[in-house]
Amino acid sequence: MTRLGGRRGFAALGLALFMAYAALVALCIATLAASGDLSLGRQPWANLGKTLGEFAHPSFLDAWFGPERLEYRSSDGTLLRVENRREVETQYLWALARATWTTLQIATLGSLLAAVLALPLGLLAARNLHAPAWLAAPARGLLNGLRAVHTLVFGLVLVGIVGLGPTAGILAIALHSMGTCGKLYAEAVETLDMAAVDAVRATGAGPGQVFFNAVWPAVLPQFVSQHLYVWEYNIRDSTILGLIGAGGLGLLISEATSLFQWDRLATVLLVVVALVVGFDALSRRVRRALL
Repeated sequence: MTRLGGRRGFAALGLALFMAYAALVALCIATLAASGDLSLGRQPWANLGKTLGEFAHPSFLDAWFGPERLEYRSSDGTLLRVENRREVETQYLWALARATWTTLQIATLGSLLAAVLALPLGLLAARNLHAPAWLAAPARGLLNGLRAVHTLVFGLVLVGIVGLGPTAGILAIALHSMGTCGKLYAEAVETLDMAAVDAVRATGAGPGQVFFNAVWPAVLPQFVSQHLYVWEYNIRDSTILGLIGAGGLGLLISEATSLFQWDRLATVLLVVVALVVGFDALSRRVRRALL
């Protein structure tokens, strides 16, 4: 009877949660429809077809197959200018390579700074290490606050403080990732087998000796794995920071979208995908070797 009652209770709870979620979804749709915000605009299918057609021909192809004499004329046929598409696109690809390196720099340095600064906060926040309450509570609060604020918000504030450029992006990545890294570090420490830690402590070892002999060797593989995960995420995140002036691929994305250059946007997005997929494969192999 107890097991049956437990199953019925779980089913009832699941049904109640589903009904609440369905009601929320229906309310969202109804309010958006009432305000007219669900409109797809004029000629959405024609616009979609045109956009997909331009995406299907990424601009980097012009570096090899583009016309060497492309003429731009006015409506009355007057020749305005002539350009070699192969030369123009080759120069753009060099700019794209520099922007990719900038994005990688922002993600790498921001992730490293976050990992270093989050380590003491994560150790203080771990409940099984029994840090003094006057230190543990502020550490947990700071980690929660940093994690709650999006990287883009930090970037907007920091651009106003330190100016345009990669420095604002690095600091924005670091501040938001501190919250994530600190939480992951604390959870890794809380999964430790405290019997081994207590055994080292029972030998008369001090806090530093307990940490470096019992805690650190046990959590280091998890810390490295978590850092790789955050680093991979920040590569994606750093591409967005260019939209607010931090440089990198986001700047090229902003330029392409503002000028409706979907062929160039396709080229940039292909680079972003390749960068993320390549780093994901590398980090996955490293994590598999560590764990």
